[in-house]
Amino acid sequence: MIRKTSGLVLSSIRYKDTSIIVKIFTRELGLKSYLINGVRSMGKGSKMALYQPLTLLDLVVYNKENSGLQRISEARLQRAHQRIPFDFSRTSIALFMTEVINRSIYENYQNESLFDFLSESVVILDQGETLLSHYPLVFLIEKAKFLGIAPEEAEGFILESDKQPFTNQELPVTLEYLQNLLEEKYHCTHKIPVIIRRKLLDHLLDFYAQQMENPSAFKSLAVIRQVME
Repeated sequence: MIRKTSGLVLSSIRYKDTSIIVKIFTRELGLKSYLINGVRSMGKGSKMALYQPLTLLDLVVYNKENSGLQRISEARLQRAHQRIPFDFSRTSIALFMTEVINRSIYENYQNESLFDFLSESVVILDQGETLLSHYPLVFLIEKAKFLGIAPEEAEGFILESDKQPFTNQELPVTLEYLQNLLEEKYHCTHKIPVIIRRKLLDHLLDFYAQQMENPSAFKSLAVIRQVME
C-alpha cells in the first residue's frame, strides 16, 4: 500500500556499497526503517543530504504489513535548515535529540502528538533567537509528557527519582528553575548558575533511564554539557 506522510529522520547506517538503512519517525505510520538504494553514489543526483539527522521530509512510501525494511517511493525536503547543519552547538543538540528519541521509542511506535512536538522543536532549534543553554532541558521535560512519564508538578522530577544530586541550598533554586521551564518552555530566559543546569541535565537523564529502563550512558552528554555553559 502506498501512503503519504511526514517524516523526521533519526539515523542512518551504511548498507553495502552505495545504499543506507535510515530510521524515520513518521507522523501517520510511526517509527520505520527504510532501505534507500544508491543514495551514497557520487554525483549531482545523490540525495544523501535528505537523510541527515532531524531532517523533516514529505514522503510517499510503500507500507507493507509485517515487513521489517520498507521502501520510499518519493522523498522531498519539507523545510531546509538554516542553522542546524552549520552551527556546532545546534548540531550537537540535534545529535543529542536523536539519541534521546531513539532510546525512548521503538519500531512501529506511532504518536502524532509526539511527532508534532518534535517537528516544532526542530524548527525552534533552527531559529537564531533560541536560547540554547535551556533547550536540552526543555526538550527532555516536554518529551516526557508525550511518553506518559512526566510528573504533574516540578517537584515530581526530583521526588520520583532514586537519586538526589542537589544540596539543601541548591534544591529550592532548582525547583524554581524547573517551574520556569515548565511554564515558559523554549522561551525561558531564567538566569541560573551553570552548575545547576548541568546537574539538572544529568538528573533528568537519570530520570529517563529509570523510567525507560535503559541505564547506559548517553554518548552525546559531554558535548551537550559544554553547549549549556
